[in-house]
Amino acid sequence: MTVHPATAKAKAEHAGETYFFCCSGCAQKFLAHPEEYLKPRSSAAGLVTLGTKQVQVAPTSTARHTNSAQDMYVCPMCAEVRESKPGPCPSCGMALEPERPKALTKTEYTCPMHPQIVRSEPGNCPICGMALEPRTVTAVEEENPELRDMTRRFWWSMTLTAPLLAIAMADMLRGMPMQPALPKGWLAWIELLLATPVVLWGGLPFFQRGWTSLLNRSTNMFTLIAIGTGVAYVYSLVATLVPSIFPASFREMSGRPAVYFEAAAAIVTLVLLGQVLELRARSQTGAAIRALLNLAPKTARVLRNAKEEDISLDQVKVGDRLRVRPGEKIPVDGIVLEGHSSVDESMITGESVPVEKAEGGRVIGATVNSSGSFIMQAEHVGSETMLAQIVKLVGQAQRSRAPIQRLADKVAGWFVPAVIAVAVVTFIAWALFGPEPRFAHAIVNAVAVLIIACPCALGLATPMAVMVGTGRGAHAGVLIKNAEALETLEKVDTLVVDKTGTLTEGKPRVVSIKTREAFSEDDLLRALASLEQGSEHPLASAILVAARERSLSMATASDFHSYAGRGITGNVEGKLVVAGNEALFADHSVLLDRLWDEAEECRARGQTVIFVAIDQHAAGLVGIADPVKPSTGAALDELGKEGIGIAMLTGDSWATASAVAREIGIPEFEAEVLPEKKSEAVARLQKQGRIVAMAGDGINDAPALAQANVGIAMGTGTDVAIESGSITLVKGDLAGIVRARKLSRATMKNIRQNLFFAFIYNSIGVPIAAGILYPFFGLLLSPIFAAAAMSLSSVSVIANSLRLRKVKL
Repeated sequence: MTVHPATAKAKAEHAGETYFFCCSGCAQKFLAHPEEYLKPRSSAAGLVTLGTKQVQVAPTSTARHTNSAQDMYVCPMCAEVRESKPGPCPSCGMALEPERPKALTKTEYTCPMHPQIVRSEPGNCPICGMALEPRTVTAVEEENPELRDMTRRFWWSMTLTAPLLAIAMADMLRGMPMQPALPKGWLAWIELLLATPVVLWGGLPFFQRGWTSLLNRSTNMFTLIAIGTGVAYVYSLVATLVPSIFPASFREMSGRPAVYFEAAAAIVTLVLLGQVLELRARSQTGAAIRALLNLAPKTARVLRNAKEEDISLDQVKVGDRLRVRPGEKIPVDGIVLEGHSSVDESMITGESVPVEKAEGGRVIGATVNSSGSFIMQAEHVGSETMLAQIVKLVGQAQRSRAPIQRLADKVAGWFVPAVIAVAVVTFIAWALFGPEPRFAHAIVNAVAVLIIACPCALGLATPMAVMVGTGRGAHAGVLIKNAEALETLEKVDTLVVDKTGTLTEGKPRVVSIKTREAFSEDDLLRALASLEQGSEHPLASAILVAARERSLSMATASDFHSYAGRGITGNVEGKLVVAGNEALFADHSVLLDRLWDEAEECRARGQTVIFVAIDQHAAGLVGIADPVKPSTGAALDELGKEGIGIAMLTGDSWATASAVAREIGIPEFEAEVLPEKKSEAVARLQKQGRIVAMAGDGINDAPALAQANVGIAMGTGTDVAIESGSITLVKGDLAGIVRARKLSRATMKNIRQNLFFAFIYNSIGVPIAAGILYPFFGLLLSPIFAAAAMSLSSVSVIANSLRLRKVKL
């Protein structure tokens, strides 16, 4: 395997060299007798022996370990060739490479309604009885064994239930045509024969889960189904086997008690249909993660040993040089070394306009190279890429619980016992006061109450919406860390923003050059850039970039001096160049003259001014500013229309902060605020009763992000600070906050709709099933229709949640 310094578990120093190891045991063995392990092998140049292992130290200080006693070697061209020792391939002659071990991943299973339930094997949730799902979504949708089993049971049950219903319906016609067509008593036995496989085999999972719920003292939907179908079937079975035990008032015109085999079988069949539809719908909630996983290309074109070859994506290493051609997906995160192109990053950042990439530009894996060919260097591979981080974050968010879920949990905790109590009351009321046959009516209505009441819809209302909503956000560049943040963002009334990197681009640029008559802009900029080559100040890079953009050739500076807080001096082509502030000019007796007024104008526009003098004469000044992001103004306007107050916190000077605030229309700001003081400013706003969201770059703003009700980290390029805030914006501008706000409102609206449907459904369905309409309209709800309604309730909640996939952000 490859041991990289960033992931090494141990390292050791010897003879001025650093060696990296996969474990501390190897490092200790090496340190005990380093001379023995550093004996060169004649058969493999560059390899040294470490016990039974071979170690090759690469120029990047990356050590490669290969266990010669266990590892196999394969040919990169002829996959079927596997040898126990390194050497040439017997088929094509290429050097054999160590076989890459397949990753051993342990799949964990969890409940979609109760994410705290985690099991190492598939099964059923001990709380709600639902089938457990894999916590990790794979790129290819795997066959669901639960769906396969329920589908098989449904079709067999449907085959037997159809004739059973036909017989029961025919027997309801005038004259009961089925009764005289068969010997006396045969009809009940035929129904028993058809219903028994459906109830006992088709409904077996429901009885098992219902029994488990009783053992765990956690009643759920399957408790109600098992009791309802069990009562209907057992009553009908007894009425068929020993009809004489029932009094005459229980019997119909045929002289036998009424049986409800068709109701029990139909309930099981309809519940199976509901399970099939629900499982299919639930599988679509993972479509967002699968779509993200499928964004990654399968191969990469690597440049090695003066030739190009296609390799699988998992073979790409940090530092590899990769060629990306027009129309291809960028394989991993990295930096452009040669060439230029425009890249479509919409699938990661949500930005629809292609982004121009030139030498030095950073590119994101899985984005599409629209035009142009370039060579890039891999910087993040495997689980370190932005795509991998996004997938991980979305998976975590989909398993988190929103605070609004607590209401559903409390109701669900009392729901099933309450429904059982209502069913008992219904049975007693119909048995005492209902029409004849009272006992039969009592059983039918009690069963209808048990079947129609479905707590599953109530439990699925929130988690289904969260799963779909967070997946939709990921495709728009909005990464939600937990469901609580998604819920709270809707309530936010104040947004606190950092200036640098949030409102502005975070990359200072030369925006103005003012010169005296004797000097041109190019002369002044060339002299200043030549001098700044020896400076490490952040503003120096802006000056050098401006000089390169004008294709100015810089000279070598000598006698360079830096004066802290004032500026720098040096000789450029025999001329003394002074660059800095007024104090440095005063030290060198250089007069500012009219440059002072021009400097004040630049500062009023938020620029940092550098005065430049050449041979004791004021040559001019350079104004440097951090430009406001193009999307900032429109985003602030839209947030303002929603009634959100905007406040800016920055460590910059008051003059610069005032200029930026004035430019983009922020009335409330604080300047010269240290990072540790920003959290105090957020706390002051919270004490005023405001619900605060803080948006920052995720590094020096971390305390404020943690203090805020919702922390929003501005991700930039391939550096996504996931741990810094509860929400991360991949693109890193305020337009992402607008999208996040829309997503929060849409998701919470969807959750409320789901809860409303679930509550209203049960509030109306249970009384109707109990027979509340019978005294007024003579209407009763058949258990068969109750089962159909119950099954569709869960499916309707999931279908409503899936609408979030199409919400416009």
